[in-house]
Amino acid sequence: MGAAIVAAGEAIRLWAVLHIGAISRTRSDRLGPLIASGPFGYVRNPLYLGNILLWAGFSVVARLVWLTPLVVILLALEYHAIVRWEEQLLASRIGDPYVRYVRDVPRWLPSLTARPSPDGPAVFSWRQTLFSERGTLIAIAAGFVLLWIKARF
Repeated sequence: MGAAIVAAGEAIRLWAVLHIGAISRTRSDRLGPLIASGPFGYVRNPLYLGNILLWAGFSVVARLVWLTPLVVILLALEYHAIVRWEEQLLASRIGDPYVRYVRDVPRWLPSLTARPSPDGPAVFSWRQTLFSERGTLIAIAAGFVLLWIKARF
């Protein structure tokens, strides 16, 4: 079950990175266009939701099920603080299109119907997506290897 939760979290992240591109990895002031396609049409923060699922899944795989609610709560609090700052930045830089996006797309709980988006994903390939997501994929593999080693010894 934990592996399925990890897989779901990474699937959401891959889908999101396919749409947002490498801009999601930048720590600079560079800001790409507003992305409202793919998972961003259902929820404003799919990458953070994917991260929460990854950590929750690993707590289940490690048989630390008691830790799962704690992981979810702590990450939700951390990401909520980050998102509030990001939303202020995006509203100031993008303006009305972002304000409309915030009005139409929920922050945390995905909508059952996507917000109509006039554009699809940027010209971005699965190869570029996997390259951009390589750190997370390596961390997932390392986590499973370490848990396997722990179980064997």
